[in-house]
Amino acid sequence: MEFSDITAFLPILLKGALITVQITIGALLLSTLLGLLLALMKLSPVRALSLVAGTFINVVRGLPIIVQLFYIYFVLPELGIQLSAFQASIIGLGVAYSAYQAENFRAGIEAIEAGQIEAARSIGMKSKLIMRRVVLPQAIRIALPPYGNTAVMILKDSSLASTITVAEMTRAGQLIAASTFQNTTVYTLVALLYLCLSLPLIFGVNRLERYFGKAAKGGKS
Repeated sequence: MEFSDITAFLPILLKGALITVQITIGALLLSTLLGLLLALMKLSPVRALSLVAGTFINVVRGLPIIVQLFYIYFVLPELGIQLSAFQASIIGLGVAYSAYQAENFRAGIEAIEAGQIEAARSIGMKSKLIMRRVVLPQAIRIALPPYGNTAVMILKDSSLASTITVAEMTRAGQLIAASTFQNTTVYTLVALLYLCLSLPLIFGVNRLERYFGKAAKGGKS
């Protein structure tokens, strides 16, 4: 591994890393919004909504992410829906992980003690207000650890976007390695860049867990 190789490859890989971050953020936002909606639908007393959400979650979890990406990128255009590879990667990862986010949020909501909800109703709070003021703040704190793990998994699985020609970090590394045959240098740099992206995220989630843990203890005392 020579320094000249590193200085030559790093700018290209950093451009790929920027695309990786953009895909991760987009997919995380989409999976969060869709996952929360699915969780609320699955917990709904309306059986039809619960059935639709449950079926969607099971189907999505049962399909490999790469198959979902291929379907969105290659099949939807045949149905008249044109998406760029970048858009398809965000939608594919967002939809795939929305099923896992939904289960995280559902578990967090169901972990709330029924007594708290009954107490809120006893003082005249409506269901929507109870969900917003009582249930969701606590559910988010409970769901935070698996949510952080999901964010890291989305970051790592953003490499699957390379299979539909997105020039993210892994794809950039593949192209450099194919043209230079410097496999050790290239993939070592790719691995280090992924660690530079994922480790701060992991540490940040751990700090938030400790913060919410202290807040919870303080609220009980």
